[in-house]
Amino acid sequence: MKHDKWTLILGGSSGMGLATAKKLANDKTPIILIHRDRKSAMKKIQEEFDALASKTSLITINANALTADGRQGILTRIADDIGDGQIHCLLHSIALGNLRSLVPSEDEPRPLSDEDFGQTIAYMGYDILLWVQDLYSRGMFAPQASVIGLSSEGNQKAWAGYAAVSAAKCTLESVSRSIAVEFGRFGIRSNIIQAGITETPALALIPSHQEMLEDARQRNPLGRLTRPEDVANAVYLLTRPEASWINGALLHVDGGEHLC
Repeated sequence: MKHDKWTLILGGSSGMGLATAKKLANDKTPIILIHRDRKSAMKKIQEEFDALASKTSLITINANALTADGRQGILTRIADDIGDGQIHCLLHSIALGNLRSLVPSEDEPRPLSDEDFGQTIAYMGYDILLWVQDLYSRGMFAPQASVIGLSSEGNQKAWAGYAAVSAAKCTLESVSRSIAVEFGRFGIRSNIIQAGITETPALALIPSHQEMLEDARQRNPLGRLTRPEDVANAVYLLTRPEASWINGALLHVDGGEHLC
């Protein structure tokens, strides 16, 4: 497919990743969408992909993006598919972490382990850096490329069952700042979007998610929950030329929820 600049979305079959793909598709942005879904879920997902493909050039790859072999295989396929094209934006929207409690209970007899922590921090914390390093080493980044990760209020607040993900979000933000500094001279910017509490499939896995939703509704200054489309709008803004001087930032996209 002959296009100069592509957006690569890791974790794009639901939630904020899919919402971003829809936003960018409306702008005719060519999209590469990486997801990992079972065959049983693909009928509904494929309907979403078909809708995207009716608006823009779309490459979808159903593969494990969280292993070294998986990453290299995906990048090789992308390079074959886009030819001389380059990655203008990388959005890391993979939400795969362990939500065990720190303390054993009758419902959850096994508490969070060091392996649980390690995997969660790897997948949701520094995996974004591994993609940046490999895209850079292959010369696949476009000039003035944008790297975007997604964080949450869990970077500072403690929620039951969220300890490992909270640690991963802090790691992600730290790594993003380092990418901003060390890759900046190569024209690669890195920023983090901290979304408000958003009703997504990933949130539903958190044991206390109903309480989190109600709390967010009550304290948000604008009187509603954050929507995936709000985050998609922010990603879109960060990919525009007018955002070329935003680097190493944490952008709150929550209607002011973090203030209350």
